[in-house]
Amino acid sequence: MSMARVRLGRQGERLAQQHLLKAGYRIVTANYRCRWGEIDIVAEDGEELVFVEVRTRRSSGYGMGYGTPQESLTPEKAEHLHLAAQDYLQNRVPEPGRDNLNWRIDLVSISFAAGKAGKGGIGPPLIEHLKYAVQL
Repeated sequence: MSMARVRLGRQGERLAQQHLLKAGYRIVTANYRCRWGEIDIVAEDGEELVFVEVRTRRSSGYGMGYGTPQESLTPEKAEHLHLAAQDYLQNRVPEPGRDNLNWRIDLVSISFAAGKAGKGGIGPPLIEHLKYAVQL
C-alpha cells in the first residue's frame, strides 16, 4: 500500500472519530486487530456498542479505486467485520451490569472531491454515516 493511501486512510479515521464525537459517541478504542482483520473504531452510542468501518476515497480521477466508499464494503469484508466484532466481544472485560450489550456495525464513508486541477489538491470531505451497515 502506498504511503499516500496510508495517509489518506489515517486522515479519514481522524475525521470519522471527530464526526462521531460531535454526534455524542464515546470512542472506546481504535484499530482493534485480531485474526479476522481490523476494526477501525469501537465506540459507544448511548447503551449500544458500535463497531465502525471507515472507508475513505478521493474522487475517481486520483486513481484511488473505483466506486463509492460504500460500494467498497464487499460481502467478504462485511463477514470479516462481523467476525472481528464477535472476537472483540468475546475478549473484552465487561463493565459491571453491562454483560449483554446491544451492538451494531456502522460505516462512516469519507469522500474527498477533487481540488484545483493540476495541483494535486483535494477539496473538503463529504462524511456520511450509515448505521447498521452490516447485518448478517
